[in-house]
Amino acid sequence: MSAIWQNAASFAARAHAGQLRKDGETPYIAHLFRVAMTVRNVFEICDPDILAAALLHDTIEDTTVDYDELFDAFGPNIASLVVALTKDKRLKEDRREQAYMNQLLNAPWQARLIKLADVYDNLSDSPNASSMEATSLQKARDALQLAGTGEPELCRAATHLGSLIRKHQSE
Repeated sequence: MSAIWQNAASFAARAHAGQLRKDGETPYIAHLFRVAMTVRNVFEICDPDILAAALLHDTIEDTTVDYDELFDAFGPNIASLVVALTKDKRLKEDRREQAYMNQLLNAPWQARLIKLADVYDNLSDSPNASSMEATSLQKARDALQLAGTGEPELCRAATHLGSLIRKHQSE
């Protein structure tokens, strides 16, 4: 029997088939795998549900997959984490970003941890001295505010992200 994160990897690969990163070359699934690897190898979180949600974190926002499909395939915990990481595209962009930040502030720590891994990957993947990097740096700073000071897992993840931000700022 496969672990839930293995099923999530296959599900995410099918859902994001054919999608590319902004460079127009890298398969989008690489980002999802890197986010999960950041959760596991950098932030040192081994929880299978968190890893599965990391792999699935963009499925509702960027594919035709909806909450019900995730609920049926992975249960309420993983589906709820993915929903917490999903922007409401029905809102205009200026309202969408503020609503998303408020949503993340009220989300479980596991969702905020995945968000830290998401911005960690986006910052790691952005080229030096570009406007994309400036945007990634600001999003990384915003994500650090989401970490809070409660859960030790979030504090550890925030420390790693803060180090990466300082590295990019000094380049």
